[in-house]
Amino acid sequence: MTGELFAVCFDAIDPEGLARFWSGILGWETAHDPADGVALLPGDDTGFRLRFVATREQKAGQNRMHFDLTSTSLEDQQKTVARALELGGRHIDIGQGPEESHVVLADPEGNEFCVIGPGNNFLADCGFLGALACDGSQAVGYFWSEALGWPLVWDQDEETAIRSPHGGPKVTWGGPPLMPRPGRDRLRFDLLPPAHGDWRTEVDRLLALGATRIGTGPGGDGRVTMADPDGNEFSLLTTR
Repeated sequence: MTGELFAVCFDAIDPEGLARFWSGILGWETAHDPADGVALLPGDDTGFRLRFVATREQKAGQNRMHFDLTSTSLEDQQKTVARALELGGRHIDIGQGPEESHVVLADPEGNEFCVIGPGNNFLADCGFLGALACDGSQAVGYFWSEALGWPLVWDQDEETAIRSPHGGPKVTWGGPPLMPRPGRDRLRFDLLPPAHGDWRTEVDRLLALGATRIGTGPGGDGRVTMADPDGNEFSLLTTR
């Protein structure tokens, strides 16, 4: 039995404002929960929600994970870009060349994302939210495959990708060299323990797979903070 990817968590200066942006892009429903910040609930087979939690820390440096949004045509790609700009997004330059078929944007708080051009075979059956693209090693791809029970769908030249057996986006890792980490990761995973398991047993399992524990126990929010083999922080909720 494995845990479950419950959410991708965004640190945000304005959680409600950032949630409105991503709701406008993805078309997902907003849910408010005093214990959970602001959340967006998927209306498709994505399988995890987005959480937006308050922080006072400004974004520093490029994020180590970002979303890749797919397009069915050039017109569809242009519509997605235009919608993002209308909602408060902007074009950014992270070194992409003029020959690239994808458009690199940032949301209102500077979190990078890409709008992929049509005809991308790798994301062909993944839906609009095609991938969560991460900076990471081959070893961390193997770790998350085991941690979530998601099979590897790509493993070549130290690049890896996994995908839920139920479909939805792929999660990819680009291999070395890894980007520097300027501070706390702006985007993180939130996990749930197995449906019929104990969170302590799940912590032990994740440690055996190569995770490390940050702190000695659950915080007041009912989360155990951990890090994967690349040092990326994530949380395990102690209750479902």
